[in-house]
Amino acid sequence: MHAPRYPFTVRLVGFAPAECVQLGSLLAQAPRTGPSYFCLHDDSLQEPDLYLADGGNPAALARLACLPAGTLQPILLIGGDGASTRRTLPRPVDAARLYHALADLLDERVQALAAQAARGERCCPERRRRPRLGPDTEAPAHYQRMRQGPPDGAVLIIDKGGAFRDHVARVVDTRLAASPRPGFSRPVEWTDSTRAAVRLCDETPVSLVMINTCAIGVESYSLSSAIKSQEGASRTAVLFLVGQSFKYDSLRARDAGVRGLLDKPVADRHLVATFQKLLALPT
Repeated sequence: MHAPRYPFTVRLVGFAPAECVQLGSLLAQAPRTGPSYFCLHDDSLQEPDLYLADGGNPAALARLACLPAGTLQPILLIGGDGASTRRTLPRPVDAARLYHALADLLDERVQALAAQAARGERCCPERRRRPRLGPDTEAPAHYQRMRQGPPDGAVLIIDKGGAFRDHVARVVDTRLAASPRPGFSRPVEWTDSTRAAVRLCDETPVSLVMINTCAIGVESYSLSSAIKSQEGASRTAVLFLVGQSFKYDSLRARDAGVRGLLDKPVADRHLVATFQKLLALPT
Protein backbone atom coordinates (compact mmCIF):
# COMPACT_ATOMS: atom_id res chain seq x y z
CA MET A 1 0.00 0.00 0.00
CA HIS A 2 1.29 3.45 -0.93
CA ALA A 3 1.48 6.14 1.74
CA PRO A 4 -0.90 9.07 1.10
CA ARG A 5 0.72 11.87 -0.85
CA TYR A 6 -0.04 15.38 0.34
CA PRO A 7 0.23 17.79 -2.60
CA PHE A 8 0.94 21.47 -2.20
CA THR A 9 -2.27 23.47 -2.14
CA VAL A 10 -2.86 26.29 -4.61
CA ARG A 11 -5.45 29.07 -4.23
CA LEU A 12 -6.61 30.40 -7.61
CA VAL A 13 -7.53 34.10 -7.44
CA GLY A 14 -9.45 36.10 -10.03
CA PHE A 15 -9.57 33.64 -12.95
CA ALA A 16 -12.62 32.96 -15.09
CA PRO A 17 -14.13 29.48 -14.58
CA ALA A 18 -12.78 28.14 -17.88
CA GLU A 19 -9.23 29.20 -17.03
CA CYS A 20 -9.57 27.71 -13.53
CA VAL A 21 -10.32 24.36 -15.17
CA GLN A 22 -7.36 24.74 -17.53
CA LEU A 23 -4.94 25.66 -14.75
CA GLY A 24 -6.26 22.88 -12.51
CA SER A 25 -5.63 20.38 -15.27
CA LEU A 26 -2.09 21.66 -15.83
CA LEU A 27 -1.29 21.46 -12.11
CA ALA A 28 -2.69 17.95 -11.86
CA GLN A 29 -0.26 16.89 -14.62
CA ALA A 30 2.86 18.21 -12.87
CA PRO A 31 5.87 15.90 -13.40
CA ARG A 32 6.27 13.16 -10.83
CA THR A 33 9.90 14.15 -10.34
CA GLY A 34 8.85 17.48 -8.77
CA PRO A 35 6.18 18.82 -6.42
CA SER A 36 2.55 17.88 -6.92
CA TYR A 37 -0.26 20.42 -6.65
CA PHE A 38 -3.93 20.60 -5.83
CA CYS A 39 -6.25 23.56 -6.47
CA LEU A 40 -8.39 24.42 -3.47
CA HIS A 41 -12.15 24.77 -3.78
CA ASP A 42 -13.46 28.27 -3.09
CA ASP A 43 -15.04 26.96 0.15
CA SER A 44 -11.93 25.14 1.32
CA LEU A 45 -10.75 25.99 4.84
CA GLN A 46 -7.20 24.85 4.10
CA GLU A 47 -4.42 27.39 4.10
CA PRO A 48 -2.87 27.56 0.61
CA ASP A 49 0.81 26.88 0.16
CA LEU A 50 0.86 29.46 -2.62
CA TYR A 51 -1.38 31.78 -4.63
CA LEU A 52 -1.84 31.72 -8.39
CA ALA A 53 -3.59 34.91 -9.51
CA ASP A 54 -4.83 36.64 -12.66
CA GLY A 55 -2.37 39.51 -13.10
CA GLY A 56 -4.81 41.34 -15.37
CA ASN A 57 -7.70 41.31 -12.88
CA PRO A 58 -7.73 44.45 -10.67
CA ALA A 59 -9.99 42.75 -8.09
CA ALA A 60 -7.51 39.86 -7.76
CA LEU A 61 -4.60 42.26 -7.30
CA ALA A 62 -6.55 44.23 -4.69
CA ARG A 63 -7.32 41.03 -2.79
CA LEU A 64 -3.65 40.06 -2.78
CA ALA A 65 -2.70 43.52 -1.56
CA CYS A 66 -4.92 42.97 1.49
CA LEU A 67 -3.23 39.77 2.65
CA PRO A 68 -1.98 40.07 6.24
CA ALA A 69 1.48 41.47 6.78
CA GLY A 70 4.05 38.70 7.03
CA THR A 71 2.14 36.26 4.83
CA LEU A 72 4.65 33.66 3.68
CA GLN A 73 2.66 32.12 0.84
CA PRO A 74 4.36 33.08 -2.44
CA ILE A 75 2.32 34.58 -5.29
CA LEU A 76 2.62 33.85 -9.01
CA LEU A 77 0.76 36.09 -11.46
CA ILE A 78 -0.52 34.94 -14.83
CA GLY A 79 -0.73 37.71 -17.41
CA GLY A 80 -1.04 41.41 -16.72
CA ASP A 81 0.84 44.44 -17.98
CA GLY A 82 4.17 43.42 -16.48
CA ALA A 83 4.21 46.33 -14.05
CA SER A 84 3.97 44.16 -10.92
CA THR A 85 7.08 43.39 -8.89
CA ARG A 86 5.76 39.87 -8.30
CA ARG A 87 6.88 36.97 -10.44
CA THR A 88 4.74 36.82 -13.58
CA LEU A 89 4.19 34.38 -16.45
CA PRO A 90 2.69 35.52 -19.76
CA ARG A 91 -0.36 34.06 -21.45
CA PRO A 92 -0.74 31.53 -22.96
CA VAL A 93 0.70 29.56 -20.07
CA ASP A 94 3.62 27.31 -20.92
CA ALA A 95 3.41 24.20 -18.74
CA ALA A 96 7.17 23.74 -18.30
CA ARG A 97 7.66 27.38 -17.26
CA LEU A 98 4.72 27.11 -14.87
CA TYR A 99 6.13 24.05 -13.08
CA HIS A 100 9.59 25.63 -12.88
CA ALA A 101 8.25 28.91 -11.44
CA LEU A 102 6.10 27.13 -8.86
CA ALA A 103 9.00 24.94 -7.72
CA ASP A 104 11.19 28.02 -7.30
CA LEU A 105 8.51 29.78 -5.26
CA LEU A 106 8.06 26.75 -3.03
CA ASP A 107 11.81 26.74 -2.36
CA GLU A 108 11.50 30.39 -1.32
CA ARG A 109 8.62 29.48 0.99
CA VAL A 110 10.65 26.71 2.65
CA GLN A 111 13.50 29.14 3.27
CA ALA A 112 11.13 31.80 4.65
CA LEU A 113 9.53 29.27 7.02
CA ALA A 114 12.95 28.12 8.21
CA ALA A 115 14.01 31.72 8.87
CA GLN A 116 10.77 32.37 10.75
CA ALA A 117 11.31 29.29 12.91
CA ALA A 118 14.88 30.36 13.63
CA ARG A 119 13.51 33.65 14.96
CA GLY A 120 11.16 31.74 17.25
CA GLU A 121 8.08 33.00 15.42
CA ARG A 122 4.99 31.04 14.43
CA CYS A 123 2.55 31.23 11.54
CA CYS A 124 -0.86 32.64 12.46
CA PRO A 125 -3.58 31.44 10.07
CA GLU A 126 -6.09 33.88 8.66
CA ARG A 127 -9.27 33.65 10.76
CA ARG A 128 -11.52 35.76 8.55
CA ARG A 129 -14.36 33.87 6.89
CA ARG A 130 -14.26 36.01 3.76
CA PRO A 131 -11.46 37.60 1.73
CA ARG A 132 -10.36 41.03 2.86
CA LEU A 133 -11.89 43.83 0.81
CA GLY A 134 -9.41 46.45 1.96
CA PRO A 135 -6.40 46.83 4.22
CA ASP A 136 -6.86 47.17 7.96
CA THR A 137 -6.74 50.85 8.86
CA GLU A 138 -7.83 50.80 12.50
CA ALA A 139 -5.64 50.20 15.54
CA PRO A 140 -5.08 46.50 16.38
CA ALA A 141 -7.19 46.87 19.54
CA HIS A 142 -10.22 47.68 17.36
CA TYR A 143 -10.07 44.31 15.61
CA GLN A 144 -9.28 42.50 18.84
CA ARG A 145 -12.54 43.79 20.32
CA MET A 146 -14.44 42.49 17.30
CA ARG A 147 -13.17 38.96 17.74
CA GLN A 148 -15.21 36.30 19.48
CA GLY A 149 -13.58 33.30 21.04
CA PRO A 150 -14.76 29.86 19.93
CA PRO A 151 -17.46 28.07 21.93
CA ASP A 152 -16.02 25.89 24.66
CA GLY A 153 -16.84 22.42 23.42
CA ALA A 154 -15.65 19.21 21.86
CA VAL A 155 -14.65 18.25 18.36
CA LEU A 156 -17.16 15.69 17.01
CA ILE A 157 -16.18 13.49 14.07
CA ILE A 158 -18.83 11.59 12.09
CA ASP A 159 -17.09 8.78 10.23
CA LYS A 160 -17.44 5.10 9.38
CA GLY A 161 -14.66 4.21 11.82
CA GLY A 162 -12.68 5.71 14.67
CA ALA A 163 -9.21 5.78 13.07
CA PHE A 164 -9.42 9.42 11.96
CA ARG A 165 -10.76 10.41 15.37
CA ASP A 166 -7.74 8.79 17.03
CA HIS A 167 -5.37 10.61 14.70
CA VAL A 168 -7.03 13.99 15.30
CA ALA A 169 -6.89 13.41 19.05
CA ARG A 170 -3.14 12.75 18.84
CA VAL A 171 -2.61 15.92 16.79
CA VAL A 172 -4.60 18.00 19.29
CA ASP A 173 -2.92 16.43 22.33
CA THR A 174 0.54 17.03 20.86
CA ARG A 175 -0.25 20.67 20.24
CA LEU A 176 -1.78 21.18 23.69
CA ALA A 177 1.19 19.51 25.39
CA ALA A 178 3.33 22.43 24.24
CA SER A 179 0.64 25.00 25.01
CA PRO A 180 1.36 28.00 27.22
CA ARG A 181 -2.26 27.78 28.39
CA PRO A 182 -2.34 25.23 31.24
CA GLY A 183 -5.66 23.52 31.71
CA PHE A 184 -6.83 24.22 28.15
CA SER A 185 -8.46 21.09 26.71
CA ARG A 186 -10.35 20.09 23.61
CA PRO A 187 -11.93 16.60 23.73
CA VAL A 188 -12.34 14.74 20.43
CA GLU A 189 -15.40 12.50 20.09
CA TRP A 190 -16.56 10.11 17.36
CA THR A 191 -19.76 8.48 16.15
CA ASP A 192 -20.96 6.72 12.99
CA SER A 193 -24.63 7.43 13.73
CA THR A 194 -26.56 10.43 12.42
CA ARG A 195 -29.02 10.27 15.32
CA ALA A 196 -26.23 10.06 17.89
CA ALA A 197 -24.47 13.03 16.28
CA VAL A 198 -27.58 15.22 16.49
CA ARG A 199 -28.23 14.14 20.07
CA LEU A 200 -24.63 14.79 21.16
CA CYS A 201 -24.74 18.30 19.67
CA ASP A 202 -28.00 18.94 21.50
CA GLU A 203 -26.96 17.57 24.88
CA THR A 204 -23.27 18.53 25.09
CA PRO A 205 -21.18 21.58 24.06
CA VAL A 206 -19.67 20.98 20.59
CA SER A 207 -17.42 23.54 18.93
CA LEU A 208 -16.62 21.75 15.69
CA VAL A 209 -18.32 18.96 13.73
CA MET A 210 -16.31 17.17 11.04
CA ILE A 211 -18.41 15.03 8.68
CA ASN A 212 -16.77 12.47 6.41
CA THR A 213 -18.94 12.72 3.29
CA CYS A 214 -18.01 9.12 2.36
CA ALA A 215 -19.41 7.65 5.58
CA ILE A 216 -22.05 5.04 4.75
CA GLY A 217 -25.59 5.96 5.79
CA VAL A 218 -24.78 9.64 6.43
CA GLU A 219 -26.49 12.33 4.34
CA SER A 220 -24.02 15.10 5.00
CA TYR A 221 -26.14 18.14 4.08
CA SER A 222 -29.19 16.94 6.01
CA LEU A 223 -27.06 16.15 9.05
CA SER A 224 -25.52 19.62 9.01
CA SER A 225 -28.99 21.21 8.74
CA ALA A 226 -30.25 19.15 11.67
CA ILE A 227 -27.27 20.15 13.84
CA LYS A 228 -27.37 23.83 12.93
CA SER A 229 -31.15 24.09 13.48
CA GLN A 230 -30.77 23.25 17.18
CA GLU A 231 -30.90 25.95 19.80
CA GLY A 232 -27.45 27.20 20.70
CA ALA A 233 -25.76 25.77 17.59
CA SER A 234 -25.31 29.07 15.76
CA ARG A 235 -21.59 29.16 16.56
CA THR A 236 -20.93 25.45 16.12
CA ALA A 237 -18.77 25.10 13.00
CA VAL A 238 -19.60 22.24 10.63
CA LEU A 239 -17.12 21.20 7.96
CA PHE A 240 -17.02 18.40 5.41
CA LEU A 241 -14.14 16.00 4.81
CA VAL A 242 -14.32 15.56 1.04
CA GLY A 243 -12.80 12.99 -1.30
CA GLN A 244 -12.33 13.39 -5.04
CA SER A 245 -15.50 11.44 -5.83
CA PHE A 246 -17.76 13.77 -3.79
CA LYS A 247 -19.43 16.61 -5.70
CA TYR A 248 -19.49 19.50 -3.26
CA ASP A 249 -22.45 21.84 -3.81
CA SER A 250 -21.57 25.30 -2.45
CA LEU A 251 -25.11 26.68 -2.43
CA ARG A 252 -26.57 23.60 -0.76
CA ALA A 253 -23.73 23.56 1.77
CA ARG A 254 -24.28 27.18 2.75
CA ASP A 255 -28.02 26.60 3.11
CA ALA A 256 -27.19 23.71 5.44
CA GLY A 257 -24.89 25.87 7.57
CA VAL A 258 -21.63 24.24 6.45
CA ARG A 259 -18.61 26.43 7.17
CA GLY A 260 -16.44 24.85 4.47
CA LEU A 261 -14.49 21.75 3.52
CA LEU A 262 -11.16 19.98 3.87
CA ASP A 263 -9.90 17.79 1.04
CA LYS A 264 -8.79 14.24 1.88
CA PRO A 265 -6.18 13.13 2.67
CA VAL A 266 -5.71 15.96 5.16
CA ALA A 267 -2.11 16.72 6.10
CA ASP A 268 -1.45 17.44 9.78
CA ARG A 269 -0.36 20.99 8.98
CA HIS A 270 -3.82 21.68 7.52
CA LEU A 271 -5.54 20.09 10.51
CA VAL A 272 -3.55 22.28 12.90
CA ALA A 273 -4.18 25.44 10.88
CA THR A 274 -7.92 24.68 10.74
CA PHE A 275 -8.09 24.10 14.50
CA GLN A 276 -6.17 27.30 15.13
CA LYS A 277 -8.65 29.14 12.92
CA LEU A 278 -11.88 27.62 14.26
CA LEU A 279 -10.96 26.55 17.80
CA ALA A 280 -8.21 28.99 18.80
CA LEU A 281 -5.87 26.02 19.25
CA PRO A 282 -2.60 27.46 20.62
CA THR A 283 0.04 28.27 18.01
